[in-house]
Amino acid sequence: MASEKEKMLNGDRYDPSDPELVAERERARELTRQFNRTGPSDDEERAAILDDLFGSLGETVTVEPPFRCDYGYNIRVGEGFFANFDCVFLDVCPIEFGESCMLGPSVHVYTATHPLDASERVAGPEYGKPVTVGDNAWIGGQAVLNPGVTLGDDVVVGSGAVVTEDVPDSVVVQGNPATVVKELE
Repeated sequence: MASEKEKMLNGDRYDPSDPELVAERERARELTRQFNRTGPSDDEERAAILDDLFGSLGETVTVEPPFRCDYGYNIRVGEGFFANFDCVFLDVCPIEFGESCMLGPSVHVYTATHPLDASERVAGPEYGKPVTVGDNAWIGGQAVLNPGVTLGDDVVVGSGAVVTEDVPDSVVVQGNPATVVKELE
């Protein structure tokens, strides 16, 4: 029988109050607390914390504090990744960013979701869907990437956009819900 963690990672319904998951979220909270208390010139300490927190990261990665996440180990970022202040990643399933991605302030990436049926939702199980972002993406401030979306390479997401569906390569999307407003050459 699958553990609650295995169910979570597979995108199946799981119990978030499982002691193993609670302990892992507490570990992530402690690491993000340490990260968020670093000073502007504490590059080596920040890099060490992110290396411990994230599943994988490129050699040159910048995340500006404050930063929040659920588990951390489901986050994978490529070389040249940059996240501005106040980003939040709810990583119950994998969140993957390609190389040279830039995130504006307060970008939120959600893999966590809940049943639509109210009685099921109130009962407490939740589940997740992975989020994948290709290379060279630029995601504007306060944009939201919802569970299960994939963004192609060279995508630009306008500030405040809410991405609810997959986005092809080389386009600009904006709005709520985000729609393609321009194709890039």
